[in-house]
Amino acid sequence: MKILYFGGQKSGKSVLAEAKTIKLAKDTKPYYIATYDNSYNDKSMQEKINAHKLQRKDNFISIEQTHNLLEVLKDNQTYIIDCMSMWILNNIKKDDDYFINHIKDISKISANIVFVLNDVNGGIIPIEKQSRRFVDITGIVGSSLVNICDEVYEVKFTLGNKLK
Repeated sequence: MKILYFGGQKSGKSVLAEAKTIKLAKDTKPYYIATYDNSYNDKSMQEKINAHKLQRKDNFISIEQTHNLLEVLKDNQTYIIDCMSMWILNNIKKDDDYFINHIKDISKISANIVFVLNDVNGGIIPIEKQSRRFVDITGIVGSSLVNICDEVYEVKFTLGNKLK
Protein backbone atom coordinates (compact mmCIF):
# COMPACT_ATOMS: atom_id res chain seq x y z
CA MET A 1 0.00 0.00 0.00
CA LYS A 2 1.22 3.49 -0.82
CA ILE A 3 -0.15 6.51 1.03
CA LEU A 4 0.49 10.25 0.77
CA TYR A 5 0.07 12.82 3.54
CA PHE A 6 0.47 16.40 2.40
CA GLY A 7 -0.09 19.74 4.07
CA GLY A 8 1.52 22.93 5.23
CA GLN A 9 4.42 23.21 7.62
CA LYS A 10 3.56 22.17 11.21
CA SER A 11 0.16 20.87 10.03
CA GLY A 12 0.55 17.51 11.80
CA LYS A 13 1.17 15.45 8.68
CA SER A 14 4.20 13.65 10.14
CA VAL A 15 2.30 12.59 13.28
CA LEU A 16 -0.56 11.17 11.22
CA ALA A 17 1.82 9.54 8.73
CA GLU A 18 3.85 7.94 11.52
CA ALA A 19 0.73 6.48 13.13
CA LYS A 20 -0.43 5.08 9.77
CA THR A 21 3.02 3.58 9.13
CA ILE A 22 3.05 1.83 12.50
CA LYS A 23 -0.44 0.47 11.83
CA LEU A 24 0.61 -0.84 8.40
CA ALA A 25 3.71 -2.51 9.85
CA LYS A 26 1.59 -4.56 12.25
CA ASP A 27 4.01 -6.54 14.44
CA THR A 28 7.24 -5.44 12.76
CA LYS A 29 9.23 -2.26 13.23
CA PRO A 30 8.90 -0.01 10.16
CA TYR A 31 11.67 2.02 8.56
CA TYR A 32 11.83 5.80 8.84
CA ILE A 33 13.63 7.29 5.85
CA ALA A 34 14.91 10.73 6.83
CA THR A 35 15.73 12.77 3.73
CA TYR A 36 17.17 15.98 5.15
CA ASP A 37 20.77 16.68 4.14
CA ASN A 38 22.18 17.73 7.48
CA SER A 39 25.44 19.11 6.06
CA TYR A 40 24.24 22.73 6.04
CA ASN A 41 24.86 23.33 9.77
CA ASP A 42 21.40 24.87 10.08
CA LYS A 43 20.73 25.10 13.83
CA SER A 44 16.95 25.60 13.54
CA MET A 45 16.64 22.59 11.21
CA GLN A 46 18.69 20.53 13.66
CA GLU A 47 16.20 21.47 16.39
CA LYS A 48 13.35 20.38 14.11
CA ILE A 49 15.13 17.08 13.40
CA ASN A 50 15.66 16.49 17.13
CA ALA A 51 11.95 17.13 17.79
CA HIS A 52 11.01 14.61 15.08
CA LYS A 53 13.36 12.03 16.62
CA LEU A 54 11.75 12.52 20.04
CA GLN A 55 8.30 12.30 18.48
CA ARG A 56 8.95 8.96 16.80
CA LYS A 57 10.69 7.50 19.87
CA ASP A 58 11.98 3.99 19.24
CA ASN A 59 9.08 3.02 16.98
CA PHE A 60 11.14 3.02 13.77
CA ILE A 61 14.45 1.89 12.31
CA SER A 62 15.97 5.11 10.97
CA ILE A 63 17.69 5.37 7.61
CA GLU A 64 19.19 8.60 6.32
CA GLN A 65 18.87 8.82 2.54
CA THR A 66 19.11 12.24 0.96
CA HIS A 67 19.18 11.44 -2.76
CA ASN A 68 18.38 8.01 -4.18
CA LEU A 69 15.42 6.52 -2.36
CA LEU A 70 15.59 3.41 -4.52
CA GLU A 71 18.85 2.42 -2.80
CA VAL A 72 17.04 1.71 0.47
CA LEU A 73 13.50 0.67 -0.48
CA LYS A 74 12.99 -3.12 -0.54
CA ASP A 75 9.97 -5.31 -1.21
CA ASN A 76 7.84 -6.61 1.68
CA GLN A 77 8.82 -3.87 4.14
CA THR A 78 7.05 -0.84 5.60
CA TYR A 79 8.48 2.68 5.27
CA ILE A 80 7.71 6.28 5.97
CA ILE A 81 9.59 8.82 3.86
CA ASP A 82 9.75 12.11 5.76
CA CYS A 83 9.90 14.10 3.82
CA MET A 84 9.65 14.21 0.06
CA SER A 85 10.08 17.99 0.14
CA MET A 86 13.62 17.66 1.47
CA TRP A 87 14.31 14.96 -1.11
CA ILE A 88 13.15 17.40 -3.81
CA LEU A 89 15.45 20.10 -2.42
CA ASN A 90 18.40 17.69 -2.38
CA ASN A 91 17.81 16.82 -6.04
CA ILE A 92 16.62 20.24 -7.25
CA LYS A 93 19.25 20.46 -10.01
CA LYS A 94 17.95 17.32 -11.72
CA ASP A 95 15.46 17.57 -14.57
CA ASP A 96 11.72 16.93 -14.30
CA ASP A 97 12.03 13.44 -15.78
CA TYR A 98 14.32 12.39 -12.92
CA PHE A 99 11.54 13.04 -10.39
CA ILE A 100 8.80 11.48 -12.51
CA ASN A 101 10.86 8.36 -13.23
CA HIS A 102 12.02 8.00 -9.62
CA ILE A 103 8.39 7.99 -8.43
CA LYS A 104 7.45 5.57 -11.23
CA ASP A 105 10.25 3.21 -10.11
CA ILE A 106 9.13 3.49 -6.48
CA SER A 107 5.63 2.47 -7.57
CA LYS A 108 7.03 -0.89 -8.72
CA ILE A 109 8.32 -1.76 -5.24
CA SER A 110 5.97 -4.10 -3.41
CA ALA A 111 6.14 -2.40 -0.02
CA ASN A 112 4.03 -0.25 2.26
CA ILE A 113 5.30 3.29 1.77
CA VAL A 114 3.89 6.37 3.49
CA PHE A 115 5.04 9.61 1.90
CA VAL A 116 5.07 13.03 3.59
CA LEU A 117 5.06 16.15 1.39
CA ASN A 118 4.81 19.84 2.17
CA ASP A 119 2.07 21.64 0.25
CA VAL A 120 3.73 24.77 -1.16
CA ASN A 121 1.54 25.28 -4.21
CA GLY A 122 -1.19 27.40 -2.62
CA GLY A 123 0.63 30.75 -2.58
CA ILE A 124 1.88 33.22 -5.10
CA ILE A 125 4.47 32.38 -7.75
CA PRO A 126 7.87 33.02 -6.16
CA ILE A 127 9.96 35.75 -7.77
CA GLU A 128 13.25 33.90 -7.22
CA LYS A 129 14.13 31.23 -9.83
CA GLN A 130 15.21 28.45 -7.43
CA SER A 131 12.09 28.90 -5.28
CA ARG A 132 9.90 28.76 -8.40
CA ARG A 133 11.67 25.56 -9.42
CA PHE A 134 11.04 24.04 -5.99
CA VAL A 135 7.33 24.89 -6.14
CA ASP A 136 7.06 23.49 -9.68
CA ILE A 137 8.83 20.24 -8.81
CA THR A 138 6.72 19.87 -5.67
CA GLY A 139 3.64 20.01 -7.89
CA ILE A 140 5.09 17.42 -10.27
CA VAL A 141 6.12 15.10 -7.41
CA GLY A 142 2.77 15.58 -5.65
CA SER A 143 0.83 14.73 -8.81
CA SER A 144 3.05 11.71 -9.46
CA LEU A 145 2.56 10.48 -5.90
CA VAL A 146 -1.21 10.89 -6.08
CA ASN A 147 -1.18 8.70 -9.20
CA ILE A 148 0.66 5.82 -7.46
CA CYS A 149 -0.92 6.07 -4.01
CA ASP A 150 -3.87 4.03 -2.80
CA GLU A 151 -4.78 6.70 -0.25
CA VAL A 152 -4.15 10.46 -0.15
CA TYR A 153 -4.70 12.71 2.88
CA GLU A 154 -4.61 16.48 3.05
CA VAL A 155 -3.65 17.61 6.55
CA LYS A 156 -4.59 20.92 8.18
CA PHE A 157 -4.19 21.67 11.86
CA THR A 158 -3.67 17.94 12.67
CA LEU A 159 -6.84 16.91 10.85
CA GLY A 160 -6.41 14.50 7.96
CA ASN A 161 -8.98 14.75 5.19
CA LYS A 162 -9.01 11.67 2.96
CA LEU A 163 -9.09 12.72 -0.69
CA LYS A 164 -8.47 9.31 -2.24
